[in-house]
Amino acid sequence: MRTQQILGGQGSHKLRRMSQLSLVAVAAIGAAACGSTSGGTTTSSSSAAAHNPGVPSSLTLSSFTPDIASTMSLLKPLTTYATKGSTSLLVGVVLPDTTSSTRWVQNDAPYLTDAFADAGFTSAQFNVQNAQGSDPTQIDDATADINLGAKVLVVCPLDGPTGVAIAALAAAHNVVLIDYDRAIFPSSGKTYYVSFDNEKVGELIGNGFLSCLTSEKVTAGQTFVLNGGEDTDPNAISFASGYNKVVWGQAAKSVTAPATSTAGGATLVGENFAPGWNNTQGGTIFQQAYTANPKINSSIEANDGLASAVITDLQTDGVKAGTFPTTGQDATVQGMAYILEGWQCGSVYKPIYLEAQDAVVMATILLSGNTVPPAILNSTTVDPTSSSISEPASLLTPTWVTKANMESTVVKDAFDTASAICAIAGAALCTTDGIS
Repeated sequence: MRTQQILGGQGSHKLRRMSQLSLVAVAAIGAAACGSTSGGTTTSSSSAAAHNPGVPSSLTLSSFTPDIASTMSLLKPLTTYATKGSTSLLVGVVLPDTTSSTRWVQNDAPYLTDAFADAGFTSAQFNVQNAQGSDPTQIDDATADINLGAKVLVVCPLDGPTGVAIAALAAAHNVVLIDYDRAIFPSSGKTYYVSFDNEKVGELIGNGFLSCLTSEKVTAGQTFVLNGGEDTDPNAISFASGYNKVVWGQAAKSVTAPATSTAGGATLVGENFAPGWNNTQGGTIFQQAYTANPKINSSIEANDGLASAVITDLQTDGVKAGTFPTTGQDATVQGMAYILEGWQCGSVYKPIYLEAQDAVVMATILLSGNTVPPAILNSTTVDPTSSSISEPASLLTPTWVTKANMESTVVKDAFDTASAICAIAGAALCTTDGIS
């Protein structure tokens, strides 16, 4: 069953699971083969779209701003050519869930919807959905989009096997696949990757953590590392590789304790990952480690959701703010409030309006049959589990957010509003830190 359309608006796997999803993919391919893959009817605008205007030369990654319409409007002539007046679906977007991060609902869906509309797509020509954390639903949504005529799929996979199944489905129907935020690394098919530089994200977390050890005067840190969903999301491995390189001098998925930090005098006493980016499980994992070793006085978390779970445990255990460094990613409203309150050192800000515009630009270019220029397709991404596997990528630059630059980044961009942050942190802290 298809999930409701949204308008306006994260290793290793068991063989059994892989087999089940492969069977689902085969069934999905069969179902798609029985459906219509026509481009739909056209209107008189098709004659106006006969000439390929090419990719606007002024369109680069640096041209994306919070004013989505100003940049996306540059695509309108190309969109007219690419869509040729079609009244059926041409681009399908399937996001993963509503639990691993609040971003999928609060940011990605509305930004993607706005970007498509501002680029000149009609509501019938694109579709933004959320798989609600269900592997079969995500495959079903992708299948249905192809049946409706989609020529490009933009997919943030729930996990590796689901992504591979969707990639096989897309390849079987000559549909171009854009991996959105999480790479898939299929063995075949036309695949591209749009995301932020994931190892750089990890490096920012690592440097922020080391800085916080100093600022909070934790001179003999006993550190626990809580990684993201390394069982489902290759990005989580890249994040860990980034902060492990910075903090422990080892660019690896995991580091064996004990290990000594490159600066700040911290010692690694343990590490684990939260399966599927599950915040509740992450909190339980940390609490068990902390109970077993109450000397733990600092931690590295892969995102704000996991940081929030750890902070909740610390508050229950009577730990005071500003004495136990934690880290994060995604620049959530709660994360920003925790930073002001002293619970969290900082968070990696990934302006999702940039990622959404990047995905729409790439989808439009590929739909039109043009080649994505180096100004957009600026890199490659490598499978963290196999360096011989890579795919062309468009990688954006993240930012580390603290009290010092919160106002000039997430608040200025209206990514998080001052009112929402201050409703949690309190007006006094916001005034002190210049959040308005």
